[in-house]
Amino acid sequence: MSDSSVALAVSLEETTAAVAASPSRRRLPTEEAPWVRRLLITLAVGFLGLFLLLPLVTVFMEAFRKGAGAFIHAFADPAAVDAILLTLMVAVIAVPANLVFGISAAWAIAKFDFRGKAFLVTLIDLPFSVSPVVAGLVYVLLYANHGIFGGWLQSAGIQIIFALPGIIMATVFVTFPFIARELIPLMEELGNTDEEAALTLGASGFRMFWTVTLPNVKWALLYGVLLCNARAMGEFGAVSVVSGHIRGYTNTMPLHIEILYNEYQFVAAFAVASLLAALALVTLGIKSWLEHRYAGDLAAGHRH
Repeated sequence: MSDSSVALAVSLEETTAAVAASPSRRRLPTEEAPWVRRLLITLAVGFLGLFLLLPLVTVFMEAFRKGAGAFIHAFADPAAVDAILLTLMVAVIAVPANLVFGISAAWAIAKFDFRGKAFLVTLIDLPFSVSPVVAGLVYVLLYANHGIFGGWLQSAGIQIIFALPGIIMATVFVTFPFIARELIPLMEELGNTDEEAALTLGASGFRMFWTVTLPNVKWALLYGVLLCNARAMGEFGAVSVVSGHIRGYTNTMPLHIEILYNEYQFVAAFAVASLLAALALVTLGIKSWLEHRYAGDLAAGHRH
C-alpha cells in the first residue's frame, strides 16, 4: 500500500472518530436518545426489583425472622418432611415422563408431515391457555369415585384422585409443553440432513438418534428439563384440586405452605417457601452456569 493510501486511511479513521465523539453529531435512525435508554433501563430494573427481587428477598427475610433455630424447627415437622419428599417424588416421575413425550412429539412434528400435525401442535400448547384449576377439575370429573371412570377404578381398587397418581397426572398435564416446545423449533431448523447422512452411512435408527439427533438438541433438551422440573415442583392449582389437601399424604410443598400460612404459622410457611425458592434459584444457577461454561458449544450449535 502506498504512503498516500495509508495517509488517506488514517485521515478517514480520525475523521470518523471525531464525528463519533462530537456531542452534536446526528443520531442514527435506529439509535435512541440517551434519556430514552436511561428511562427504559430504569423501568426494567424497577419492574424486576418490585415484582421479582423484593418478594424473593422478603421470603428469606421472613423465614429467618425468628432466627435459624425457628427456621430449622419448621423442617422437624413430619408433615413438612412428607411434603418435601412427595414434591421430589412427583418431579422424579413427571419430568422423565415429559422427557419421553417431548422428544417423541418434537421428533414427529419436526421430522414428518402427517394429517393433524397442526392440531397436535395446538394440543401441546393447551396447558399454556387452560387454567391449572380447570385441568384439576377435569381430572376429578373423570377419575373421582363418582366420575366417569370412577366406578370402574373403584371396583378395581385403583385410587387416582386424592392420591399420588392424580397428583402426578395433574403435574404432567401442566408441564408437558416445556420440553416439546424447546425441541420443536430447533429440530425444525436443523432439518433432516444429518440424519439422512447417518442413514446413508449405514447407521441404524437407534444409533442415529444417540449419535446425531440427541447431540444436536442436547442444550435445548436440558433447558426444557430444567424448566419442566422447576414447574413440577412449584405447581399449585391443578395439584390443589386433585390432592384433597391430606396432610402427610397428598400435600406437596406449595400446598403445605398454604396450610401453614392459613394456620398463622408464618415462620414455618416462609421457611418451606424459602426452600422451594432456593430450589428454583439452584435451577436458574445451573442453567446460567451451563450457558457460561459451554458458551462456545451453544454458539456452535446455533450456527449449525
